[in-house]
Amino acid sequence: MRSSRLLSILLLLQTRRQLTARELAEELEVSLRTIYRDVEALAAAGVPVYADQGRAGGYRLLDGYRTKLTGLTEQEAAALFLVGMPGAAAALGLTAETSAAELKLLAALAPDQRDRAGRLKNRFHLDLPAWYQEAEDSPQLAAVAEAVLHDRRIKVRYRRWEAPREVDRVLDPYGLVLKNGSWYVVAAATGGGIRTYRVSNILSLEATEEEFSRPPRFELARYWQEHLDEFEQRRFTGEAVVRVAAGLVPRLKDLSFADLQRAVEAAEPAEDGSVTAVVPVESIGNAASRLIRFGDQLEVLKPPELRAELRRLAQSVADLYES
Repeated sequence: MRSSRLLSILLLLQTRRQLTARELAEELEVSLRTIYRDVEALAAAGVPVYADQGRAGGYRLLDGYRTKLTGLTEQEAAALFLVGMPGAAAALGLTAETSAAELKLLAALAPDQRDRAGRLKNRFHLDLPAWYQEAEDSPQLAAVAEAVLHDRRIKVRYRRWEAPREVDRVLDPYGLVLKNGSWYVVAAATGGGIRTYRVSNILSLEATEEEFSRPPRFELARYWQEHLDEFEQRRFTGEAVVRVAAGLVPRLKDLSFADLQRAVEAAEPAEDGSVTAVVPVESIGNAASRLIRFGDQLEVLKPPELRAELRRLAQSVADLYES
């Protein structure tokens, strides 16, 4: 523990040039007395560290001194992929490793490169969850990630949409994917093929020491793209013909309805500015619940079953607020 802290002090001074004892103590979450002892230990070991006195003073390294002790641990190397994703790193339990990896990276850079890296960090930020929704709570995520990294089989209790709602599964977890604030594990179930499981739906998890062999040609990114393509093809079961009022057409970009927006953009507007378009739909019920929010700005022309469902929904709302 102390050796790790001494290295952190050394890399912090190399990266930031000068820090007070209090700044070091706050950074490493230790007492001032501990910092004083650690700096004395560094000096005794031959590290050219000295203190500038006065209000603007602090600990510094002798100009030109650079340590080569920037080797990354296995977990820190894995955390490099998450340096720009602090939320994801925290969810995976790699916050400390990500900070350590970032510090070692900065210490290994020349001053001008370090300045550029600092600008990039402070001027670009990745926020994954979509608007109007929070990232999902996935209590089993860290355990799943550990199994993924070490090719360990896991036993889970999983909640799904269809009956029976809760099922037991033995999974070989191949990889994790973060999409719009939700984590998914791509895994092979014992006796079945490769499927995608929502991590927040894992109710309980038992880690095992049993290792599995992943398919030699498996590539997570390629599988995920194929999964998305297949999902899109499977999702839409029909079509609806709709007439979109001229006033709604320019607002579609702000209303999070990509399928409708694409259909309208592909159609020719009428003389009055309205657009008649063919929109793919998942089901009558799903389409009705999504389209009714547009009120009289969107009229469904076909199919008649969808028109009837919209009429039923509108009537039920009217009945509810009838005085």
